[in-house]
Amino acid sequence: MAIKLKASLRFVTWLFWTIVTSLVSLLLLVFLAKLFYVMFPDITLYSILTWINYNIGFPEVYYYAGVPLLLLFALYFYRRSARRHEKKYLQQLIEEVHQVEEGSVTKITIENVGQLGQLATDINRMVDRIRISMEEERRAEQTKNELVTNVSHDLRTPLTSITGYLGLIEQDKYRDEVELRYYVNMAYEESIRLKQLLQDLFEYTRLQNKEMQLVKNRINLVEMMHQITAHFGWELQEHGMECRVFMGGQQLFIIADGDKLRRVYENLITNAIRYGSEGKYIDIRGRVEGREVITEVINYGEPIPEADLPHLFDRFYRVEKSRSTHTGGSGIGLAIAKHIVDLHHGSITVESDEGRTMFTVRLRLDTESSL
Repeated sequence: MAIKLKASLRFVTWLFWTIVTSLVSLLLLVFLAKLFYVMFPDITLYSILTWINYNIGFPEVYYYAGVPLLLLFALYFYRRSARRHEKKYLQQLIEEVHQVEEGSVTKITIENVGQLGQLATDINRMVDRIRISMEEERRAEQTKNELVTNVSHDLRTPLTSITGYLGLIEQDKYRDEVELRYYVNMAYEESIRLKQLLQDLFEYTRLQNKEMQLVKNRINLVEMMHQITAHFGWELQEHGMECRVFMGGQQLFIIADGDKLRRVYENLITNAIRYGSEGKYIDIRGRVEGREVITEVINYGEPIPEADLPHLFDRFYRVEKSRSTHTGGSGIGLAIAKHIVDLHHGSITVESDEGRTMFTVRLRLDTESSL
């Protein structure tokens, strides 16, 4: 609204000065004509008017004299007004750029002032990009700090246990060989946990830095699922669980990196064993919907609290009930799984209620191979 008001005032000012100067110029011409008549008395007004009438004509003479003057002064005052407006707007731009430099979040005012208006638009775009870049840098710095804090905490726990058990062995603080073997076994399990944590951290860092490259091939997802579940046979038996695979008797082909995708399903099954052992069963279902292959990994253990569901794929996020030394994971596994699925242009989601917890993975169907 303010910009339109300023533009209207500039137009009124330009029109006023154009009319005033044109009238003054005409009066000045009349004065010069009278002066000419005084200096040359032999030339009468009648003779001049007669010459004008025969050679130029009436009323054309007024047009020929008035219109050029009007156009000339109109152009002059338009340019003068434009220059003053440009100078004033340039000063405004300089002041607003200084405000942006000092941290102001207000965008620069854009007016239709030739290239200065375009300059203001470009500055606003640049400021937006700088602001986004600064926010990303701030988030990256915060992420790095969180990474250091969480890794320090998660590494300290198994290291403390390992050094504690080895310290007891070193000081011969055990009653018999049975207790000695118990200490050795606990130190070994903690070392395995530490190794897994370091592997997860290394893989997640590679994903974040976009260093991981996919080697895609045609994969039969049904065969992969049977191979993965067979690999977990001993662990399932140890927890008194059974893994059931339902693929509808069909072959589900996708184009993917088999090694990376195996990491996704291994993580989901590991979580299902770790947190769903009360339900006794893990169900893996697969089907085709449109141009997608949908796989579901379902366990029937304790549900995940609704407040935790939106954050489950965040790095280092762990549901509170799983934060124990013996059952809690690194908090990176699901974040890695999501990154891998995203690299395949798919999606992974989770649902949980009193009856079941279900992770759903959607990937593109290889339609040519499925024909």
